[in-house]
Amino acid sequence: MTSAAPSTRRVQARLDGAIGRITLADPDHRNALSRELSDDLAAAVHSLLADDARVLVLDAEPPVFCAGGSLDGLIERTHPLAASYAGFTALADAPVPTIAAVCGPAIGAERNLPLACDVVLAGESARFDPRFLDVGIHPGGGHLWRLAERVGEQGAAALVLCGDSLTGAEAAAKGLAWRCVPDDDLPALATAFAERVAGRSPELVRLAKATLRASRALSDPADAAAVELAAQEWSVAQPYFRETVTRLRDRVRSRR
Repeated sequence: MTSAAPSTRRVQARLDGAIGRITLADPDHRNALSRELSDDLAAAVHSLLADDARVLVLDAEPPVFCAGGSLDGLIERTHPLAASYAGFTALADAPVPTIAAVCGPAIGAERNLPLACDVVLAGESARFDPRFLDVGIHPGGGHLWRLAERVGEQGAAALVLCGDSLTGAEAAAKGLAWRCVPDDDLPALATAFAERVAGRSPELVRLAKATLRASRALSDPADAAAVELAAQEWSVAQPYFRETVTRLRDRVRSRR
């Protein structure tokens, strides 16, 4: 079942069963990250989460996934820089899995949007190009930290300091994206990932994502094991665990 979520000229949002779908829909401005688009994106994320979306999928109307920050907004400085990151922050803070399906160029500040997502899937037309320094501005929104987490410090330096860029296939090879497929196959791949998430216990998925995030700050394997053990003990006490294991056991027995 597909139901409507609040949409705007710049961002389209809808709930497709348990899958929240968000589309950057301002192709006339190449989906540039204006203050308005960022606010609309944040509103879409919050609305879909309030409607119990179990997973969020972000894509964009072609031909450009995103063309970086709004140049008019950067020059006029009508609002603080931090206000431009509302959409990015909403995605990054989402308690459910987030998937970016990237076709076409993702440039500058808009590169933060895929980086805010848990999984990046790329079409062959994708191109990841920071360009912050090319327009005389320092990266923001935790861009360097998130980028280095995906591609390492050397990769972040090559992309940001040296102006390198990555195609979709190169991004998948370097760890910036998880997979790269032909553009026409990307929507189906993103949907397959999202449907797998939506078919699992939403409480368990949220807890696993929270544990994954908490693990980033840990350096001792024993601490990581302790955090996971607490979550694991919670999971085996839930009805979902017994129901799932019983179903699997019965299926195995029926095949003997």
